[in-house]
Amino acid sequence: MKKQTSLFLALVVASALAITGCSKSETTDSATSASCAKADLATVASGKLTIATGEPAYYPWILDDKPETGTGFEGAVAYAVAKQLGFSNDEVTWVRTTFDGAVTPGEKNFDFNLQQFSITPDRQKVVDFSSPYYTAPQAIVSYEGSKIAGKTSIADLKNAKLGAAVGTTSLDAIENQIGIKPQVFNDNAAGVSALKNGQIDGLVVDLPTAFYLSGVEIDKGIIVGQLPSTGSGDQFGLLLSKDSKLTACVTAAVDAITADGTLAAITEKWLATETGAAVLKP
Repeated sequence: MKKQTSLFLALVVASALAITGCSKSETTDSATSASCAKADLATVASGKLTIATGEPAYYPWILDDKPETGTGFEGAVAYAVAKQLGFSNDEVTWVRTTFDGAVTPGEKNFDFNLQQFSITPDRQKVVDFSSPYYTAPQAIVSYEGSKIAGKTSIADLKNAKLGAAVGTTSLDAIENQIGIKPQVFNDNAAGVSALKNGQIDGLVVDLPTAFYLSGVEIDKGIIVGQLPSTGSGDQFGLLLSKDSKLTACVTAAVDAITADGTLAAITEKWLATETGAAVLKP
């Protein structure tokens, strides 16, 4: 698992921009005024749902760079959305795109794309997004053998030395969720250096960044745990072409798997249990 985590490159970190969610009520209302029956969906290929991801696609979003297996967080989400739209697994076709190519204007060779696209106002000018399927929580990065390795609750961290980069929501999380005074660094790089030098016990960052730092930047790095979600954070949406006729129906599908608990179960499996990034207890 550690080896797979090391493949989780900085692409995800670079994609974590300031975000704003698309309006759930507007898109859901649109879906109710148009048919979302499979036969009425204007997909790229008739009778098929074409889904795109990156080349390559990394753990834990896609397992072993094989999205067709449905393993990994985004692989599982893709097939759950497909099922809601009425498509069986063998009616799903996968294509690959670059991250930058997907967020540029123009026609697309896919019905929707998922590779950790943050929903941002600038991107919404040229592409559509579904409602969010993931909101990145905060997580604590440390190393094997540290003072906080193996801790399972927020109460266990009351005497820990934790740091975060200036101006981040991670600082707020340390103060408001853990209830201690953080050490403040100019950026995550400075925080990593302090962690390596033993000046702090752990560094608080968003979870995608935690995967990268623990797998690549920090020797014997670990994710101590995720902080309980507060509902705020970097949000990922399924990306569609601008003014796609599928946007409302894809959004309705995301909302459905959110409402029935499917999305929560997928998140727990692939971004907590399988990665060893369990949610810390209060």
